[in-house]
Amino acid sequence: MITLQTVCETIPGLTEADLRHWLAQDWIRPDQRAGEPAFREIDVARIRLICELHQDLEVEEPTVPLVLSLLDQLYATRRQLRLVLEALDEPVREKLGSVLF
Repeated sequence: MITLQTVCETIPGLTEADLRHWLAQDWIRPDQRAGEPAFREIDVARIRLICELHQDLEVEEPTVPLVLSLLDQLYATRRQLRLVLEALDEPVREKLGSVLF
């Protein structure tokens, strides 16, 4: 697990205040260890995404939850589609794969 301090040191431009604010907004949901957030790689990737939204794309704070929600829905749909494709037999999967991709 990755500590809050390590995350802040790893991601350029990220302050502890920003990260704690995002935690309070529930944009990131890390595990907890001894009352402190313990981040996984997936959490760090989400933090990098939020940084990119804020710093590079200049997405305003009230809009960030909407963007995160839409991305979460997109990733969930992709996971579900992958599971459906894995459940199909090979000939059907190949035919469907050629149509979709």
